[in-house]
Amino acid sequence: MDGVKVDGRVERGEQTRRQILRRAAEIASVEGLEGLSIGRLAGELEVSKSGVFAHFGSKEELQLATVRAAAAIFVRQVVDPALVEPPGLGRLTRLMDGWLAYSQNRTFPGGCFFYAVQAEFDARPGRVRDAIAGYAREWNTYVRETVAAIPEVADPEQVAFELIAFLEMANAQSVLHDDPHAYDRARAAVRNRVAQATAAA
Repeated sequence: MDGVKVDGRVERGEQTRRQILRRAAEIASVEGLEGLSIGRLAGELEVSKSGVFAHFGSKEELQLATVRAAAAIFVRQVVDPALVEPPGLGRLTRLMDGWLAYSQNRTFPGGCFFYAVQAEFDARPGRVRDAIAGYAREWNTYVRETVAAIPEVADPEQVAFELIAFLEMANAQSVLHDDPHAYDRARAAVRNRVAQATAAA
């Protein structure tokens, strides 16, 4: 049975990697991915620089791993809970509420991780931009498909665009202006737009 035992060093290494990436995502949500450095993370988490470097090898690899880790957290907090609802209005409602809670409850201290880093990399070619853009496309597609599963909606593309805009505006208003009412306004806007889109012709 010795062969099935998990090497304690491997498990500790994975735990350290998770801690590094969680802290990296928190920093990036406030200061951007360029605010990350192996030295800073080593100091904050009280691990060696060589230990952090061994996990990633370069700043770009650290940035890419941080984007992937943030995406996994987003999926767990926003997408997965909505999947308990069958396709239709209930799933869309759960998805929208989940996104607003994810931002409002500061899963990341800077609000939505992807809203923060998209602005940083939107005009900069490279692997990091491609990764961020890829996750953004997946999110946009998922929202559109979720809307499209509601038969009454005539133009899922337009409705999805508007709903995402409401979410992102709430995040921006809250983070930049410390507006305590931004999320309530976004919830009302989402509710009204969905009601309009599903009203009988």
